[in-house]
Amino acid sequence: MPDPIHPIQSLKVSLNLEGNLLEVGRLALRQKHVYFEFDPQILEMGIEISPLKLKLREGLLSFDPHLFEGLPGVFYDSLPDGWGRLLLDRSLRSRGLVPEHLTSLDRLALVGKCGVGALVYEPEIEQEKSVLNLELDLLFRETSKILNQEDSDSIDLLLSLNGSSAGARPKIMVKVSQSRDELREPRSTHTDGFEDWMIKFPNTTDGSDAGAVEYVYSLMAARSGVEMAETHLFPSKNTPGYFGTKRFDTLHGRRRLHMHSVCGLLHADFRTPALDYEDIIKVTGYLTKSIPQAQEMYRRAVINVLAHNRDDHGKNFSFLMDFRGEWRLSPAYDLTFSSGPGGEQSTMIKGEAKNPGEKDLLALAPIADLSEKEAKEIIAITREALNSWTRLAIDHGVSKERISRIQKHINL
Repeated sequence: MPDPIHPIQSLKVSLNLEGNLLEVGRLALRQKHVYFEFDPQILEMGIEISPLKLKLREGLLSFDPHLFEGLPGVFYDSLPDGWGRLLLDRSLRSRGLVPEHLTSLDRLALVGKCGVGALVYEPEIEQEKSVLNLELDLLFRETSKILNQEDSDSIDLLLSLNGSSAGARPKIMVKVSQSRDELREPRSTHTDGFEDWMIKFPNTTDGSDAGAVEYVYSLMAARSGVEMAETHLFPSKNTPGYFGTKRFDTLHGRRRLHMHSVCGLLHADFRTPALDYEDIIKVTGYLTKSIPQAQEMYRRAVINVLAHNRDDHGKNFSFLMDFRGEWRLSPAYDLTFSSGPGGEQSTMIKGEAKNPGEKDLLALAPIADLSEKEAKEIIAITREALNSWTRLAIDHGVSKERISRIQKHINL
């Protein structure tokens, strides 16, 4: 763990896209300000890791100390928040350390080589290795203890499995067998045939069927034409199941893809929602240079509005960059029934957030180069997919009360 008296002053940042490290540059901390300088090699190669707010250029760069803990958004994307930050802070306090003494560079060093996406930070502060045998019901009980501020002997185990993932709900990063019945710790050896997955647990306010709800939403999203990674409802003796999704930032356990959220890309703080789907569709077209990708983003606006997923803030949309420096939208994620700030849509639709509907979605369509007829077809296909909510929810163990409540909010 970091020494709070001697914080890390400098970090090397690299990209691990093909198993080989390409140095991106160096971060430094001086008098509580963060500075960054690109490595000459990446300047020569012209690979943009954050083409809007951290353009390639020579010299020492500094950033707003009041936003993203003084980091540029692309590196702030690597830091865990919500659950991951809670775990780390609890672990530090158990050692008699004060979490507030950690700098943003200390926290990046704890991410090290195990973050989401392809960015790697060195020197790495290694955390304790976890055990190999992973039982989901046991891990869920331990996450519940931590959320209820009870003592737990598994904080370091859960911390090592967190993988710098973001979001409020507890989650783990694991290797999963193709039969989906065996889980191993990510650093384990002898994992041929295993794949990288993320599995979520309910928090204290979700209800025990939260995993089943998100799983049904993933099925409906796929039916509506939204690009989704493979999902699975992992069995449980205590709940209808735990929602899992195959990681899309890794390929075959070796290749990694650079991942960048809309919030990090635009330097927009998701805690104070101000984005509009118009902005996100435009930046999708700009970054991917693809009209079909912009239209895919439109589909996500449609399903979020019609399925009442109002927690659709800018950290819940991301882009992936491959080793050629080419960008595309990541598969959709964190798509479930939810309420946004004040019950409003976190991302506006042509300025409407309180009660968006078909009229607003049709007004948004031209931004994605869609005709009214094409937009109506997307809306109709999405409504047809959402019409399967009740049947799918019953099949997967969602409570009757939850089925009825969500049905009332789904816009058919």
